Amino acid sequence: MDTAIPRPPDLDVVRESYDRAADAYVEMVTTTGLGDIRAHPWLRAAMDVFADAVVGRGPVLDVGCGPGQVTAYLVERGVDASGVDLSPRMVEHARRAYPHCRFEVGSSTELDLADGSFAGLMGWWSLFNLPRDVLPPVLASFARALMPGGHLIVAFHVGDDDLVRTEAYGGVPVRWTTHRWRPEQLVALIEHAGLQLVAELRLPAPGPVGSGVVLVARADR
Repeated sequence: MDTAIPRPPDLDVVRESYDRAADAYVEMVTTTGLGDIRAHPWLRAAMDVFADAVVGRGPVLDVGCGPGQVTAYLVERGVDASGVDLSPRMVEHARRAYPHCRFEVGSSTELDLADGSFAGLMGWWSLFNLPRDVLPPVLASFARALMPGGHLIVAFHVGDDDLVRTEAYGGVPVRWTTHRWRPEQLVALIEHAGLQLVAELRLPAPGPVGSGVVLVARADR
């Protein structure tokens, strides 16, 4: 079986965009609470359930960790969590703000995840830039990397189309595409990857992130 993950053609452009936007994003989180699960009870509750499922069972990787606030929240809960992000500037912010946590630079499409090595994996509002032909093999790689009983938590923007962004976080110029999915499409992708859906939280607009969905799945093999 071919397990290679295609390299997104816009990967470098997306990285550069998040590097430019990192400072503004951190300022937004600090001043408005957007992106901070502590400020949003339902998102915090979902993350707390995930933390309870993985704590003490092994390492957890926050893929697309941004400036590290969710990774740090899990560490505070006793989870052996670390983060990886495409943007070096985001990782700089994460390391500065949370020196007690571990952060590395890397793409979700290029991670070397050993089979059965993680108690938990996260794609917390971080996989929506992946093209539609790239997300399925990324999810499949996550499924292989989970140990039996391990958990995946992902969050996505919901919609029927793709949104091309040219500015973000207060007018910072960016170039990326937000690929929006219907919840049932994402459930199908997760189940096709070999995981069992255990929870679904739908977030209707208006809300902290607009219309979105949080999905939790388990590796039952």
